[in-house]
Amino acid sequence: MPHTQRIFIEPGKRGGRPCVRGLRISVYDVLAMLSDGMTEVEILEDFPELEPADIRACLAYAADREHNVYSVAIE
Repeated sequence: MPHTQRIFIEPGKRGGRPCVRGLRISVYDVLAMLSDGMTEVEILEDFPELEPADIRACLAYAADREHNVYSVAIE
């Protein structure tokens, strides 16, 4: 399932940050936990409302965003 079916931006929720499936868990939150060294299992234990595909969607969203920023910078 592509990240576009799991990551949404809703005005007024979390300051307009992209969030997972309408939850109040932002892509940034998930990426920060991963960068702090948390494993997928630990994240899922702390946030049982998340699914493994949500974590992959956050990574895909970040990769796409990085790619788009890079693409604009070189044009």
